[in-house]
Amino acid sequence: MQIGDYRIEPPVVLAPMAGVTDRPFRQLCKRLGAGLAVSEMTTSDASLWHTEKSRLRRDHAGEPGPIAVQIAGYDPEQMAEAARVNVAQGAQIIDINMGCPAKKVCKVDSGSALMRDEALVARICAAVVAAVEVPVTLKIRTGWARAHRNGLAIARIAEDSGIRSLVVHGRTREDQYEGLAEYDTIAAIKQALRIPVTANGDIDSPEKAKQVLDYTGCDAVMVGRAAQGRPWIFREIAHYLATGDKLPAPTRFEQRRWLLEHLDALYAFYGEGRGVRVARKHIQWYCQAEPGAAAFWQAVNRLTDVGEQRRCVDEFLSQPALPEVA
Repeated sequence: MQIGDYRIEPPVVLAPMAGVTDRPFRQLCKRLGAGLAVSEMTTSDASLWHTEKSRLRRDHAGEPGPIAVQIAGYDPEQMAEAARVNVAQGAQIIDINMGCPAKKVCKVDSGSALMRDEALVARICAAVVAAVEVPVTLKIRTGWARAHRNGLAIARIAEDSGIRSLVVHGRTREDQYEGLAEYDTIAAIKQALRIPVTANGDIDSPEKAKQVLDYTGCDAVMVGRAAQGRPWIFREIAHYLATGDKLPAPTRFEQRRWLLEHLDALYAFYGEGRGVRVARKHIQWYCQAEPGAAAFWQAVNRLTDVGEQRRCVDEFLSQPALPEVA
């Protein structure tokens, strides 16, 4: 998939997820096969840019390109300025968020709430495209509500405004993350546009990725929740798309190594105190399918010391896997 001057290879993209796709996780997913990793959503409200959370979300030091930054807001001029600031700080692709269904985002008329106002969508897209020289992309849902699937109309507005690539999540704002993603709307959007389209929603295996690509005709797939605790899903999908063969599951040794590398990166990025807290959810995701995970999680969740947390994880994953009981 081509976005401006950038070749996205393999065509498997890490979705932006607030509180998850920080720099350490993006770097790990890129190492493990993601062709592109989009940053956490960054507000366009300049009054919030001084916060530690906002600063860390704009930190791309040492991150391999292309660096894609997602911005969110409702005011075209604020969005344009946010795009300029992020490009000045290293962003090589700017992504506009019109897909987030979270109440705290939609109640301020941002995220997928914007899909209710097609004229405003056009103004925001045009303002951001005009503000920066880098490619601008857009993430949307199939519509605001099940009875109002206007994703195709929004997609056409985006293309006419100069948006270079589109991601479509196969649910409406009303659906949140419930039920099953539908791909008919995504297929219709892909058929109608000339720009690349990425399919998103419920892509949790190599087979599902290929099925969705074949059904929709899209140029790439985007993986979100399925990558939590399983960042190697990107190399699995990439290998399957390229060869038709499945990679063997990663060994326990590989999983241990990747998790420990991830923990070390989190401690370095956030500092020890916050790093321990942020690491907890990742540890739970990585280890939830392991035998004895419940007792392990209860123990590790109480730890506040970096060394103890890391040692506990190391010991747990150094134990040989127990055989499955028939």
